[in-house]
Amino acid sequence: MRYIGSNYANISNGDVMIISIIRTILLYAFVILAVRLMGKRQISDMQPSELVITMIVSDIASIPMQNTSQPLLSGVIPVAILVALEITASVIMMKWSGFRSLVCGKPVIVIKDGKILQSAMKKLRLTTEDLSVQLRQQGIFSIEDVQYCIVETNGEVSVLEKPDKRQPSAEDFGLKIKDNKIETVVVSNGKILQNSLNLCEKEKDYVKKILEKKNIKQKINTRINMMRFYNGTKQDINGNCKVTKS
Repeated sequence: MRYIGSNYANISNGDVMIISIIRTILLYAFVILAVRLMGKRQISDMQPSELVITMIVSDIASIPMQNTSQPLLSGVIPVAILVALEITASVIMMKWSGFRSLVCGKPVIVIKDGKILQSAMKKLRLTTEDLSVQLRQQGIFSIEDVQYCIVETNGEVSVLEKPDKRQPSAEDFGLKIKDNKIETVVVSNGKILQNSLNLCEKEKDYVKKILEKKNIKQKINTRINMMRFYNGTKQDINGNCKVTKS
């Protein structure tokens, strides 16, 4: 196979396949890195600018994958520029609310005190049926039960029910609930998870003391499937953890 305008000639189909695989792996790793740099967001939580950048990045990255005659940098450089623009725009939006409103828009109240604001609905081009679907997905089947309903900039709906429709809390009944803090897995498949230890503000020595108290020796044939305990507890180490062994 011969490439016009390229330094490579008479490359076999097998070599072309290997080159395609290598380019795909490299571009895949680069796109993952690019998306990681733009931040952790689900598709449904993306702002319009983030969604557009993500779609463009995926489209640009696919060109060098499909056409091996294209230089690899023809996909890498545009993606890098787009990521830099997105990061720059994010920083500007943090500093200047006006720019954020221009790019992402503003939250809009569509229901107030059980009444639909038709002017806001027309502005968003949102039908009553679409709004009702989103309310039902949140377990609300009557618009009259809603005190405020706000359409966020990412299209999601935030709802505040009327006081008499909200679920009562322990504070409403004057009850004090014991706070066990956060429960997290600190040992999984025989490995200590450092991130979980940091979350619980504990050290590896603390885990080893618990294992010793429970007569669990760290041998090759001993594997802890899961171990978890609570952050902030001041109980004896025999009482604030759960261990599951295979």
